Amino acid sequence: MRHKIITLLLSSTLSLSAPVLAAPSSESPAPEEIAPVLIGADAIDIWTHAQPHVARVTHISLDLDVDFTAQNVGGKAVLDLWTAPGAQQIILDSENLAISSITDDKGRALPFAIGASDPRLGAPVTVTLNGAKRIIIHYRSAAGASALQWLPPAMTAGKSKPYLFSQGQAIHNRSWVPTQDSPGIRQTWDAKLTVPADLVAVMSAEKLSGDKGERLKDGRRRFAFKMDKAVPPYLIAFAVGDLHFQSLGPRSGVWAEAEMLQASAYEFADIEAMIDAASALYGPYRWGRYDMLVLPPAFPYGGMENPMLTFLTPTLITGDRSNTDVVAHELAHSWSGNLVTNATWSDGWLNEGFTTYFENRIMEALYGKERAALYTDLDWDDMSRVIAANGGQTGPKTRLNGTPGDGLVDYTKGSNFLRMLEVKLGRARWDAYLKSYFDRYAFQPQTTAGFLADLRQQVLQNDPALELSLQLDRWAYGAGLPDNAVHVKSSTLAAVDQQLAAFAAGGPASAVNVKGWNTQQWQRFLNGLPRQLPAARLAELDNALHLSTSNNAYARSAWLQLAINNRYDAALPSLRQFTTSVGRGLFIKPLFTGLMAQGDWGKAIAADLFREARPTYHPSVANSVEAIIAGEE
Repeated sequence: MRHKIITLLLSSTLSLSAPVLAAPSSESPAPEEIAPVLIGADAIDIWTHAQPHVARVTHISLDLDVDFTAQNVGGKAVLDLWTAPGAQQIILDSENLAISSITDDKGRALPFAIGASDPRLGAPVTVTLNGAKRIIIHYRSAAGASALQWLPPAMTAGKSKPYLFSQGQAIHNRSWVPTQDSPGIRQTWDAKLTVPADLVAVMSAEKLSGDKGERLKDGRRRFAFKMDKAVPPYLIAFAVGDLHFQSLGPRSGVWAEAEMLQASAYEFADIEAMIDAASALYGPYRWGRYDMLVLPPAFPYGGMENPMLTFLTPTLITGDRSNTDVVAHELAHSWSGNLVTNATWSDGWLNEGFTTYFENRIMEALYGKERAALYTDLDWDDMSRVIAANGGQTGPKTRLNGTPGDGLVDYTKGSNFLRMLEVKLGRARWDAYLKSYFDRYAFQPQTTAGFLADLRQQVLQNDPALELSLQLDRWAYGAGLPDNAVHVKSSTLAAVDQQLAAFAAGGPASAVNVKGWNTQQWQRFLNGLPRQLPAARLAELDNALHLSTSNNAYARSAWLQLAINNRYDAALPSLRQFTTSVGRGLFIKPLFTGLMAQGDWGKAIAADLFREARPTYHPSVANSVEAIIAGEE
C-alpha cells in the first residue's frame, strides 16, 4: 500500500531474533506443507488471539449475502484446519461478529466461546474441535464493521446506487471474516457473494462467474471467486457497486463506475509495460491477472495491493499520469508483501520498504533515471521530516524493526536501506540476490532477522569488511539514519527549488512558472515554502496559483496545511469542501493534526469539520481523526 501510514495497535517489544529460513519454493505450498510453524517460535504476532502452533486455518470458503439495508454481510464460513497432535481447540479472531452456530462438516455442533473483547484486537473465538479438521461457522457482521465502508448513492460518482468496499489491512478483516487474522498465517480461499440485482461484486481473486454473475430466482445476483494461492488474510477484499470494466491488455484491466472508467483507463494505460518491467527485474508475475479498481473518494488510502485486484483512490487521476508511481508501488507488492510477507506487523518494513524501492526501479525502467530520482528525492524529504518529528537519531519510533512507530519510516527508511545495499553491493549483484530472494521465499512469511540471516548467508559469506560497511543491524534495529544512507537528487526538483528560493526571498508569486508541473513538483514547492507567511503573501500565492481550487489533491492538501499553520481564514471554505469530499488519510489526517496544533482557533474548526465529515470517512480514518482530536495520536 502506497503511503498508507498504518497506525498499529499496541505498544510492545517483539523478539528481534526469529529467523525464518524456510525451504525454497516457487509455487504456493499445499496446506500440509505450510502446516508446522511458518513464522518461527520467537516471532510472536501480538495482534492476533490465534495460537498457530496448536491449530491454524489453511483454507476459507465463504458463502455470504450483502445486505445494504442492514449494512452487514453474513452467511457461512467453512474453515479447513491443520492441527498439531493432541490439539483440542482452535482460537480465531473476531470483531463484533454475531455467531449463531459452529459445527463440524457432518453437522455436529461444536462447543465454542467468545471471549472478552479487546478494543484493539477484538474477541477470541475458542472452538472445541472434537477431532474436526473442518468447521462451519454461521454468522453475520455487525453494522459499523471496521473493515467495511457503506456509501450512500450521493457519495459515488454515479449518484444513483450504493457502494460497499472492504479494507482489511492491518487487522480489520476479523470484523467480517472469522479466521486467524495474522499476516504469518497464510490461507487459500474461495467465496460466493450474493448482492442486489443491479450491482456487481468484485474480489481479490480469480472470477469464476463472469462479470455479471449468476441471476438467482429472487432476482439477486451471485458472484463466485477463487484464490488458490496461500495469502495473508488481510488480502481478502471485495467491493460491490455499479461497476464496469475496461480491458487494458491481455493480463490487465480497470474496474470503475461508468463516470470514472475512461479517465481511469487513460491514467493507468501503462500497466502492461509495468508488469513486464517488474518481471524482468525480479522474476515472473505469479498471480495471473492484474486488474485495478478505482473506488470513490472515501477510500482511505492511495492504493491497496489486494492480489489480482489492486484498489486505488480516484485522487490519483489528474490527467497527466504523474501519480502512476502509486500503481507501480501496488504492483511491486505482488512480490514484496503478497508473495513474501512480513511475518508480523513489527516487520512491516519488509513489505513497504522493499516495495517502495521496487516501485522506484519500475519507474526507472519505464521512464528513465530522472523520473525515478524525482520520487526518490521526495522520499528523502519525507524521511528527513518524519525522523526529525519522531526524536531524530535517537527516537525509538524511527526504528525499522520492533515496536511499530510512524509507518512512513517503513517506506522511506526501509527503501533507503535497500538503496544503500544496491550502491554498496553493485546493482547486478544486488538484483541477482533480490530475484533469488523472492523465488526462494515465495508464498511464505519473513522476519527482519530472517532476511538479514539470508543476506549474510547468500551475499556476505563471512566478509567482515563488507559486513562492517553495510551496518545491517544499525539499519534494521537502530534509531535514526545511518551515515551510509544514499540521497539521490533530482534536477527537476532542483529547478523547483530555484523558484522556491526566489519566492522566499520576496519575489512575486506571479513569477513562479508552474506550467507543466506534475504532482511531485507541486509537492516540493508547497512543502518547501516558509511555514510562517503573512496573509498578504498567502493571498498572493492563492490568487496566482489557484491553490484553494486545485483539482490535484496532493497540491490542495499541501496548501491547506500551510494555510492552517498560518490561521489563514480565507482558505477555510476550501478546507471544508476538501475534508468533506476526500477520505484519503494521507491528505486528511495532517489537516486535522495541524488544526489541533493551532489552539482554540484550530480545535473549534477541527471539531466542526469532523462532525460533518465523519460519515464520509472509512472507519479506520474516522477513528484516527477522532484520536487526533482527542489528543491520543
